[in-house]
Amino acid sequence: MRRYFVLAGICSAIALSVLMGAEPVKSGPQVGSELPGPFHPFHINGDNAGEKACLYCRYGGDPVAMIFARRLTPEVATLIKQLEAATVKHKAADLGCCVIFCSDDSGLKASLEKLAKKQELKNVILAIDSAPGPLEYSIAKDAEVTALLYVEHLVKANHSYRKGELNDKTASAIIADLPKILPKK
Repeated sequence: MRRYFVLAGICSAIALSVLMGAEPVKSGPQVGSELPGPFHPFHINGDNAGEKACLYCRYGGDPVAMIFARRLTPEVATLIKQLEAATVKHKAADLGCCVIFCSDDSGLKASLEKLAKKQELKNVILAIDSAPGPLEYSIAKDAEVTALLYVEHLVKANHSYRKGELNDKTASAIIADLPKILPKK
């Protein structure tokens, strides 16, 4: 009988951990909230390459896809390529896109410089911030990627993913939400 209760307890603990892991991660400002304000990550490319500058200030009230990522993965690189294409497609709407890597990895700068050159990034700004990210933005530790889509500093879409959850389908969901921040035709 005792074994039964121990086994039942173990099974319950496993089931609870699986259920909790399946719940979406909550990271960054949520839909309907305003962005907390300026922060100054180190820019890899663009007009402010090689210095710290404010992306919040740069884009003003324009529509923006602001992505926070922990690591440069093939999936993040693919998302960056899709964002670059989206900025070209929506040039008339002044769509701004940036990817801020929240990491203390000393080799990341060189990897991002190589990526910016390889993908010929002209519109998507790559930047690096400290591992926690800008504190006021509340980027969750377990969020591998947090995508904020906003206009006039008001969040219209938030997509947050744990490690391994960003894939073609979830990246497509980010791109599919761009009309939420673009001017109506």
